[in-house]
Amino acid sequence: MDKVISIFGSGRANEGTEVFKLAEQAGRILAESAFTIANGGYGGTMLASARGATKAGGQTIGVTCSAFGRCKANEYIKREVVTRSLQERLATLIELGEGYVVLPGGTGTLLELAKVWELKNKRFLKREKTIILLGGFWKPVVELVTSEDPESVECLVQVDSAEQIKDVLTGSD
Repeated sequence: MDKVISIFGSGRANEGTEVFKLAEQAGRILAESAFTIANGGYGGTMLASARGATKAGGQTIGVTCSAFGRCKANEYIKREVVTRSLQERLATLIELGEGYVVLPGGTGTLLELAKVWELKNKRFLKREKTIILLGGFWKPVVELVTSEDPESVECLVQVDSAEQIKDVLTGSD
């Protein structure tokens, strides 16, 4: 299997919105760069990034949660991993990921960002596991947190476009 990048984002993003397009571009670019993507497997940015990856010939993993009572993963997920709880789902996505891309989202995405960010800050995740914030959505949160803990920003990389993800992950300019 290719290197896996876990993508976190909103399940409420609709087709045609900027965040949906951004997620689809991210999935495509990661697949074209030989990364497998993992995400929550349902709709919104999860569907968009999986569709982008699949259309580019890439591999996708959807980590779903039986506690949600939802049906199976979206049609672009090639491998579904079913977990029993939200905690297990997030732990699986973190474990699978060799890096993380965080898109705009709500409280679920905030939880995902906070957990990987804290694990990186406490050095429970390997140094090379990059956290990439895609777009400017999280800038106010990062500024607020770093006003209290200036060193915490060292493990985050802010990019404005999906094209910049590849450069960050491959170390190219």
